[in-house]
Amino acid sequence: MTSVAAAARDNAEWCDAMCRAHGTPGAFADRAWTNPARTPPFYPDAVTLSPDATAADVLGRIDAGPGASVKDSFATLDLPGFEVLFEGQWIYREPPGRREPAIALEAVSDAAALRDWERACFDGEIDGLFLPALLDEVTILSGTREGAVVCGSVLTPRERVVGVSNVFGDAAWEGTLAVAADLFPGRPMVGWEIDPADALRHGFTAIGPLRVWSKIV
Repeated sequence: MTSVAAAARDNAEWCDAMCRAHGTPGAFADRAWTNPARTPPFYPDAVTLSPDATAADVLGRIDAGPGASVKDSFATLDLPGFEVLFEGQWIYREPPGRREPAIALEAVSDAAALRDWERACFDGEIDGLFLPALLDEVTILSGTREGAVVCGSVLTPRERVVGVSNVFGDAAWEGTLAVAADLFPGRPMVGWEIDPADALRHGFTAIGPLRVWSKIV
């Protein structure tokens, strides 16, 4: 499996975990993960898993009406009735070594701490997206200063890689790498960013483009 394919698979599994937490699991096929129900905010209704995926692999397996979105992991699709909402880059990093970060991040362990993390991550604009069921499947990291959450991220450990997403706050990348080195030693890290500049400064490499398509209303 290529690094891009591993990153896409991790992202699809993270999307599925989020959907399952909300009671709407998706389904995996060879070329795509899809969900026939509308997914939670910010999460696509489909994620392609192969550069060979076609419009037929996704549009017939989702609610393709208003509000639909598709993550085109290899930037190869042509989706009639959709337009490109934005583009991004998959990122990859060799396993990080242990370091002492400016702010130590710790795993969120309960619902109250998760609410505080969500408010900080989304500047108070989102409530109830990150549900406690997620704490059994992924590692949500929080960094605090004087009792307030100031940075954080999400790690999604897989067999061969560790996914990283939802990185926010000035010290988050440094702290996230330190935790990944401790909890998941020897595993490369994958993820995606619209603007990968911060990730690149912390040792990541941009490895391929992706697109997110949105239904034309």
